[in-house]
Order: sequence, then C-alpha cells, then structure tokens
Amino acid sequence: MTTSKKSKAYSPVKPAVHDIPAKAPATAPSPPLSPVEDNQDGTGVIGLDPWLEPYKGGLIHRYSQYKSWKHKIALEGGYEKFSRGYEKFGFQITKTGITYREWAPNAIGAYLFGDFNNWNPLSHPMKRDQYGVYEIELPNNADGTPAIQHNSKVKITMVKPDGSRIDRLPAWIHRVTQDLSVSPTYDAIFWNPPTKYQWKNKAPRKPTSLKVYEAHVGIATTEGRVGLFTEFTANVLPRIKKLGYNTIQLMAVMEHAYYASFGYQVTNFFAASSRYGNPEELKELIDTAHGLGITVLLDVVHSHACKNVLDGLNNFDGSEHQYFHEGPKGRHELWDSRLFNYSSYETMRFLLSNLRFYMEEYRFDGFRFDGVTSMMYLHHGIGYGFSGNYNEYFGDTVDIEAVVYLMLANDMLHTLYPESITIAEDVSGMPTLCRPVSEGGVGFDYRLSMAVPDMWIKLLKEKSDDEWDIGNIVFTLTNRRYKEPSIAYCESHDQALVGDKTIAFWLMDKEMYTHMSTLTHLTPIIDRGLALHKLIRLVTHALGGEGYLTFIGNEFGHPEWLDFPRAGNNSSFHYARRQWNVVDDHLLRYKFLNEFDAAMNRAEEQIGWLSAPQAYVSLKHEGDKVLAFDRAGAVFIFNLHPTQSFADYRIGVPEAGEYMIALNSDESQYGGHNRVSNDSKFFTTPEPWAGRNHFIQVYIPCRTALVLVKKA
Repeated sequence: MTTSKKSKAYSPVKPAVHDIPAKAPATAPSPPLSPVEDNQDGTGVIGLDPWLEPYKGGLIHRYSQYKSWKHKIALEGGYEKFSRGYEKFGFQITKTGITYREWAPNAIGAYLFGDFNNWNPLSHPMKRDQYGVYEIELPNNADGTPAIQHNSKVKITMVKPDGSRIDRLPAWIHRVTQDLSVSPTYDAIFWNPPTKYQWKNKAPRKPTSLKVYEAHVGIATTEGRVGLFTEFTANVLPRIKKLGYNTIQLMAVMEHAYYASFGYQVTNFFAASSRYGNPEELKELIDTAHGLGITVLLDVVHSHACKNVLDGLNNFDGSEHQYFHEGPKGRHELWDSRLFNYSSYETMRFLLSNLRFYMEEYRFDGFRFDGVTSMMYLHHGIGYGFSGNYNEYFGDTVDIEAVVYLMLANDMLHTLYPESITIAEDVSGMPTLCRPVSEGGVGFDYRLSMAVPDMWIKLLKEKSDDEWDIGNIVFTLTNRRYKEPSIAYCESHDQALVGDKTIAFWLMDKEMYTHMSTLTHLTPIIDRGLALHKLIRLVTHALGGEGYLTFIGNEFGHPEWLDFPRAGNNSSFHYARRQWNVVDDHLLRYKFLNEFDAAMNRAEEQIGWLSAPQAYVSLKHEGDKVLAFDRAGAVFIFNLHPTQSFADYRIGVPEAGEYMIALNSDESQYGGHNRVSNDSKFFTTPEPWAGRNHFIQVYIPCRTALVLVKKA
C-alpha cells in the first residue's frame, strides 16, 4: 500500500526450523540487552555510510530509546514472555474452563455476553485489576464441555465513566464473521474446534535468493466471487511451485471490514479473514506450501487501523487514546484511519504479540510490513517528495516512536526466529532501514525498490521505444543503498489496481482482446508487447536487487486491471479475479509469458544472481539500445532496439573460456522467433573490452535478451 499517490519514491544514492507439532523460539528469555548491544550506541552504521556522521546524535538518541524499551520489556521476561500477550488476553482455554481477559482502562465496568448466556448483558460481570484489565472465569459445564460453545457469538459490554454502555468485539478475538445480508458489522466468534489442525511439514530454510509471489486469496479464482483458502491450496500453490517462486507474500489475511480496501483497513488484528475460510484451512495452506518448499510471509498492517468502532479497535473502551494517539496525531487524513501510539506500553505489547501470534499459531515465516513510510514520518509521506537530503531522515518530521517500534519488532523476530524474513514497504529511501539493529539500523532484511515500477510505467506512458534512456534504466535498477538488500519488481498490486494499468496492458492494450490467439496473425503490437514484457522482467530480476517480486497473474500478462466490488462498479467481481483460463489455453499467447517467467526463475536458481554481489555493467549504448552486464559469473545481454539487430557484437566478459546460452528470450516457446540458436557457442578473445580483459562476439536480435554462462 503506497503512502500516497502524491508521494514521490526516492531512489537513494549510493537457523531455527519450525518444529512439529509445536514451535519453540530459538532463544530462552534473555537479559535486557546483550553485552554487544549494551556497548553499542547506534552509530555502527556510520562505518558503512559516512554521510550519517553529521546525524550521529540522532542515531544515538533513537538507539537509546530502543535500549530503554528493551529494559522495560525485560522486566516482564524479555521478548519471550512480553510478546505472548495472546496467551494472557482474549479467551484462554484450559481443561477446567475458559478465562477471558481484556484491557479496558477507561471502562468502570465490563461484562461478557453472547449466545452462551442468551445475550444477557448483566449475568457475567468481569473483575477489574489495578491496571484496568478485566477478567472472568467460566468453569466447564457439569458434563465437562466448555461453557461457551465452539463457533458461537460473543461480545463484551462495558460501562463508561458517564454510566452509558458500549458493546464491542473482543480485541484479541481469533475469528470474526460477517453476514452482509444482515449487517456489514462483524460478529465475534469463539473458535475452539474439537479437532485441531495437525501440522505435517517443517518450514523450509530461509531462501538465499528471494523470489516472491505476491498473492491475494480472494481474487485467486476465475469465478466472480471471493476465493477460498482451500482453493488456493489446491489450485494456486502448484502454479507457484511450477513457476519457481520460493516465497509467497499473502495479502489481506488480517480481517478487514471493507473487501475493496485490499486488506489495508484492519479491524481485527488476531483474526484471519473469514471471507476465505476458517483458521484451520489457512494453516493447511501454509503447511502445504511448506511441504512444497515455499516460504510464506504475511502482509502485516501495523501502520494504522480501521476507524470502525463497533467491530474494530477504535474507541474500544470508550476513549480514543487507548491504543491510538488522541486528536489529529491519531488520524491519517488520507486513509481515514486511526494511528497507533507506539510509545504506549500496552500498544507495544499488542503489536509485538500480534507478530508472535502469526509466527506461532499459523507458522508464517515472516512479514512484509505495509506503510512503513507512513509510520516513520509525522507527515506520513502525504504530498511529500523525498529528495534524499539526510535532514529528511533525522529531522523533526521523523516519528522516533514508530522507528523504535520497528527496531523492536525486527529485533524480536530475528532473536526468537533467526530464519524469519522482514520486508519494508518504504518510498523514502531511509538509510539504515535494512541494517541490523545492533549497528543502529532499523533491522529489516529487505526493502522494496519502489522507484523501479514507477520508472517502467513512466517509460511506457511517456516515451517511444527509441527514446528509452538506457543509462537511466541502469541507474534506477542499481541505485540502492550499500549492503541494504532490496527486492526489485516491475509491478505489484499497486500497478494492477483500477486507475492504473499493468505492464502488459500498457504494452498491448485492446489488442489483448483480439490478437492473443496463436491462430491469429501476430501483430506488431502483440509482438512488441510479448518481447518487452519478457525483457523488462528479466532486466529487473537480474539487475534490480537481491530479491524479486511479482503480483499474482502478472507473470503471464494478466489482461485488464484489478477492481474490487464496490458501489462504483455495482459490486461486481468481474475484475476481482484471476483469469487462469487464458494461461491454461494452449491456443493463447499468454502461455509464452508464463513459460518465460518460469524459465527466468529456473535460470536464477542455477546461477544464483540474486544472492550475488551487485552486477558489473560493462555496456550502456544509447544509440544501439544495448545493455550488457555480468553478475554471479553470468553475462546478460539486452538489445532493446525496436528494429535493429546486431551481428558479431562485442561484449566484455569476466573470464576467458567458452560461453553458452542459459536463457534466450527469443525462443519460440516464449513467443520469440528463434533467431538465435541455443546451441551457439561463444569463445573469448583475450583483448580488453568494456572494462573487461576478454570479449566475445554475439548475434543479438532486436528486442531480445540472452543470458550466457561459462562452460564448466
């Protein structure tokens, strides 16, 4: 979720395996700070980036805030105990009964009610402690069954200081359901199935080359309705495996009242969305993915919360400041949502426990943190164009409390789960974002390279092919912070949404409706579209970062756009689905793009360029529109010229020897013209060329890419 359409992305200048059936953290409760941390002041990052030296004071200040929080957390047993709030609050089930706890300091009275007591709002009062935590114990029935029946509805009713009553859904509830024929408001469900899901597979090891498939379960069906967890498990997971992606990023899992919000207006933080099925079915999805060797990340939304009162966190205990800031500081004017108070002790417990809950209960392998820019700045990035001036990252506009929360979240996850993965969605270019917390960094493993899709869309919208600036393409793809890993992508869900166009649609537009059949004439527009779709993806994959991401369906050039059912489209699901039928139809050209995407990932698996150091770019020829670089020992050659092919074209290579083709975008199985034989051999000449000591000569047709590897 980008911060704002007005925000401008800035491109900066320069293992524990999950156990079965239970998963234990990798470390035992620890002292407040490790000896290393205690001797650190947060300035270790300056060693990598001397431009940070004038902001040493800011680094020391935020690190001191981080250390202060770790000392507080240590008083409750460190991360290990503090982050298990979900085992104290909400409904706790034992052999003898049920205990329900809720923190509601503004309330002067509280009662539990629901189906179990015929919705009597007075029969089950709760006891309050000195901290504003309300508690009630419900012993088992005489026959030993729980006092609250599985899958029944519950609520908490509270008395405000003025004597009025408010009804709310429990804040830590694990399941809520919505019956739109009755009301858009959710009902809280007591989830206690008699048979728990039995985990079968261990999680795979942390990938060294992260290839991410961004997916939304609800749209992952061809039918005009909401897709299900079970359908995704059966139908989509095999596709992802076949394509060669080793990681899935699941969107819109945390419960959200408004489907069209894409999951970014969360109402119930501990509840997986009931639209797609029940909690056990989500566990089966993740377990099956693990069995296929696929890592699963959750798109987590801790940047803001839905402003709903009746079924959300807003005004939960009758006050607006319980989990959020009061006044304007507690409201996001663009998203119309509430903003967390990260300096609040119980808010910190709630959010850290939320992360821990998804790691433990559902066995996610990590998180993509949404809206990180909005969190880190008091202006939330609204209408703000980041220039790269370091004052923007350490000045008065930075929300230190939020940055420290992100430091703690990353530190907790990497301490308890060393193989967990965290990704930041940030358009600002914040330095130190992906450096370890012990150095003074924010602690993420990766950041999204959000300037890259902006560049591709701008090129396709505003420039003809012969106007493409090869130097600028290279600059944008390689311009990332030193030793701060990035995930590159051509397009994500943002570019697929209505109001924008996917790359395939920018390239081929209306001809996708009439000329994608192999039985029809290959028009110049379709020919160009297929070729550039492949080249854009490959150059982004190979040059753009230490990870790669695609959005569900875009790998095969999914037609049209994404538009969720809403009032503006008569609640239609027509554009809120994935048309798998077009890629499965062997008479349609979508299959070519799909096959190339899989071949690209297979080539990376063999060569390992994502885990290799940044590429050496040997050639950027603006006139010829030829780009060449080498990475992980492989040589990448791109001819982006619309019409001109080149014979005996000199390309500098890193080592002497014989080179052969590992990937050829012009193969007919990828919709190409077979102008280069895959049996071609390229022998080096021992003369310096393009900064390399050797060169080869190749035939490189127009709109073609070749990946060459040295023969062993």
